[in-house]
Amino acid sequence: MSFLFGGGAPRDAGAIDPVKMEMAVSELDMITDVFNRLVHSCHAKCIQPDPMKGRYAEGELLKGEGVCIDRCTAKFFEVNKKVGERMQTMGGAAQSTGSFGR
Repeated sequence: MSFLFGGGAPRDAGAIDPVKMEMAVSELDMITDVFNRLVHSCHAKCIQPDPMKGRYAEGELLKGEGVCIDRCTAKFFEVNKKVGERMQTMGGAAQSTGSFGR
């Protein structure tokens, strides 16, 4: 059954759960934001336009650019993973002590 239809037997055939729809939209927005930040960051670091022409020298990625993009992407996701883990640890500690916003 679709994520948007509440799982199990729907009360109204074809009814969409507005809470789940909002959650799906919110998740899509977050994923889109991460993707856009990744593209912007790695593009700025790895792909430089030709300063004389003001555009890219080649239509395809050069080998060094491709390697840079691969490394940049791997580092970006590794940092995001570590930040997420740290935030979960801090959130769990704050919940158990009852102190938020430290």
